Amino acid sequence: MVAEVDDDYVANASEDDDVVVRPRRGGTTTRQSKQEKESAFEVTRTWEALQEAPDGTITGAVDELMEAGKKKRLLKDTTPLQRGIIRHLILILDLSIAMLEKDLRPTRYLLTLRYAQDFIREYFEQNPISQLGIIGMIDGLAVRISTMSGNPNDHITAILNLRKQDPKGHPSLQNAIDMARGALFHAPSHGTREILLIFGALHSSDPTDIHTSIDALVRDRIRAKVIGLAAQVAICRELVSTTNDGDTSGYTIVLNEQHFRELVLDATTPPITQKASTTTNSLLMMGFPSRTVEPSHSSLCACHENNPTREGYLCSRCGSKVCGLPAECPACGLTLILSTHLARSYHHLFPLNNWVEVPWQEAGESTQCFACGKPFPSAPASEKEPKRQDGVGGEDASSSGSGRYRCETCGCHFCIDCDLFAHEVVHNCPGCQSGRVRAPHGVNTEAIMNGNGPNGVDGPMDTS
Repeated sequence: MVAEVDDDYVANASEDDDVVVRPRRGGTTTRQSKQEKESAFEVTRTWEALQEAPDGTITGAVDELMEAGKKKRLLKDTTPLQRGIIRHLILILDLSIAMLEKDLRPTRYLLTLRYAQDFIREYFEQNPISQLGIIGMIDGLAVRISTMSGNPNDHITAILNLRKQDPKGHPSLQNAIDMARGALFHAPSHGTREILLIFGALHSSDPTDIHTSIDALVRDRIRAKVIGLAAQVAICRELVSTTNDGDTSGYTIVLNEQHFRELVLDATTPPITQKASTTTNSLLMMGFPSRTVEPSHSSLCACHENNPTREGYLCSRCGSKVCGLPAECPACGLTLILSTHLARSYHHLFPLNNWVEVPWQEAGESTQCFACGKPFPSAPASEKEPKRQDGVGGEDASSSGSGRYRCETCGCHFCIDCDLFAHEVVHNCPGCQSGRVRAPHGVNTEAIMNGNGPNGVDGPMDTS
């Protein structure tokens, strides 16, 4: 006997339509096509996360989302670790047909190019004496997009030129890492050798055994980091694990557009030196040339064939002219930098300690941000009561929301915007740089700022 089926028959269903039977209440079922499922997946109901305020606006909800994003910086680890401040990195971009997918808006390809530009700017901002090169994987081949150099403008121009072409073919991971290995093979031993791969496909079209290329990376001490735009790929996981002494934390999968940007910019921080034997201690000779201007005529620089300029820098060893810094002298090979470049590279080795959030019970010590002068919010009436020993009343620092963040060294209070600016841009505390010392507990920091209280020295501050 044939069992009775209460479901309606769907005729003329194409082979591409996956018919899904879902039980209803009462035993009936419904069908959903593959197109309907994909449409439901692509619709992101972001508006449901916003709640209107009593006045009918969403300003408060937006401010809360922005505040939560800024507070993520408070979770960053600022433990001083040994890192390589002179980096040599190859950025490998997937230019295959898989990058035409629209799960990342507008497409994987266009979003990758935009974030690649942001990465280049931030990379040279955080690592001014480092080098960068770009390689693309397209149609089963590896193409050189830009050569290894320390000029961010050359790399950004090369990325902009990629917008004129469309992705095609399949990626070849082996050809890409072989070309990257050739570019990093002659990098000096005092710097790091790294590969950052942005991979959107789920396969790799390789000419031979890719494991031989991975073993060659290990011999040349080249470390790989992979950002996947789809599901995990076994060979990418093996690439990261093999080149990082079994550590697979360098292989991450993108969740959304914002997460993609965070992963890309996270690669601007130099990797931690895992073994003491990885690099040998040695002295590195550098030159600090002065800027020169030729008022009467232009001259060619040693780094370009047809680019006459009046301004440039003369090598402190051989006198050759280079048009920009940092650079390596094309004539004698001396590394040429400015003293400011070297100073900006040291913040990775000695990061600024995290500031702690000030509870409402201590919020009365300041009324405005020490750096920008922005007024702090006043404490609510329910928070002005001191916290008793039994824990009743008041609130702890983790949920205070006072908008104040204190440097544990100087004791000054700052707003969250100055917290971000100090830790991500200047990498110095304004209070510590101004010579402040930590105020005793209970002393109003506004009085110290105005010269009317203790300043760590015997007697009041001299404001004359």
